[in-house]
Amino acid sequence: MASSMSSPPSGSASKKPLDKMADWFRRALAKKPKKMSSSPESPSGTNTVQPSSQHETPATASSSPAPTPAPEASSSGRWSRDYDICVCHSEEDLVAAQELVSYLEGGPGGLRCFLQLRDATPGGAIVSELCQALSGSHCRVLLLTPGFLKDPWCKHQMLQALSQEPGAEGRTIPLLAGISRDACPVELRFMYSVDGRGPDGGFHQVREAVLRYLQTLR
Repeated sequence: MASSMSSPPSGSASKKPLDKMADWFRRALAKKPKKMSSSPESPSGTNTVQPSSQHETPATASSSPAPTPAPEASSSGRWSRDYDICVCHSEEDLVAAQELVSYLEGGPGGLRCFLQLRDATPGGAIVSELCQALSGSHCRVLLLTPGFLKDPWCKHQMLQALSQEPGAEGRTIPLLAGISRDACPVELRFMYSVDGRGPDGGFHQVREAVLRYLQTLR
């Protein structure tokens, strides 16, 4: 009886190593599916990255600065200023100045003229209005008459016109009307002037001079 009672413990003791090995294999097998499950996730992980990279491309394109638009024609050349000609004249020569402006505006090229009593802003200061007209015009025509020479304000207009871009030839055009070249102001004697004693008063020559200058701006 003593030997029969001692046999079960020996048998149970012999099974313990096998149980341990079985437990080890079960644990090992239990870990393998987890490792295998991670391997198929790598393609899915790659797939998730590809759409994100595809979405980033248009985002990058949209964030790039837009191309600078080409400058409009009105921002350069002839149309960069409000007027083609500013006519400077004395108050007593208003009729002659109006005839000159009518000729220049109605002829070829449709020249845009500034005539102070017609185009100045009502209520504006005379000095600032005239300075803006001179700087806002490509050319200046000085209607030189005996009245122009006597008027201090006309002399101020002349000096103001000469002070603005004096190196640009053809911008200031003296038109002699009723005076000789010897009577011309000293500041203008180094310049070619238009003789207004012809049948058209020199208007045609003034217009051609202005059109030639405007062609240089294109």
